[in-house]
Amino acid sequence: MTHASVDPHLADRRLLLVEDDPTVAEVARNYLRAAGFLVDEVTDGFQALETLAEAVPDLVILDRKLPGIDGTEVCRRLRAFTSVPVLMLTALSATEDRIDGLEAGADDYLTKPFSPKELVLRVQSILRRTVTESTPEVPFDLGPFHLDVSAHRVTRHGLPVELSAREFDLLAFFLKHPHQVFDRETLLRSVWGWEVGDLSTITVTVRRLREKIEDEPSQAKFLTTVWGAGYRFDVPDAADGIVR
Repeated sequence: MTHASVDPHLADRRLLLVEDDPTVAEVARNYLRAAGFLVDEVTDGFQALETLAEAVPDLVILDRKLPGIDGTEVCRRLRAFTSVPVLMLTALSATEDRIDGLEAGADDYLTKPFSPKELVLRVQSILRRTVTESTPEVPFDLGPFHLDVSAHRVTRHGLPVELSAREFDLLAFFLKHPHQVFDRETLLRSVWGWEVGDLSTITVTVRRLREKIEDEPSQAKFLTTVWGAGYRFDVPDAADGIVR
């Protein structure tokens, strides 16, 4: 059995694995621990919410189909009090089922049956984007937005904007590249780190991000759609460029 390599920068990060299938849980646990992670386990949605209410881990791996309440509802409820990254496991491969998980606030998904090594790589990829780098980025302002990547914090007009990990990554990318158009394939590579993936992931995350940063999401003035080309981030009436 070949495990994914250990990333020393991610060693001892704590994960919560929410999975009711003992075989899947055992394989996932063994691979994750071999990659240097600390893994806590629960088997249903209510246990997951109780555990998260006591202490928030660095990442949650959440099965979509659980006894009690399903993973989609668990994700929706935990988003009320934490932006912890969530990787959802689903046996349902239809696009609408994946969209349900993303709409609930999941940052990523993996369809069963999956490669345990891919699970570890996905976890590592998500955590690398949420772990503070050794050389912190200088916070900056663009229009009403203030971005502090090192603190994983963004404000609008001085008020915090509560974002999931992927929503934060996407907004940070746009704030660093204002007035440029990016198609969904480019965003998938640049923000998610995927060479291949379901492009509806981008569509859903853009929609959720608009709901949190726009006064009228249906009439976006910051994150706009350039039909046939992609998305662009503009700050109306602001000087071009980033104000540092």
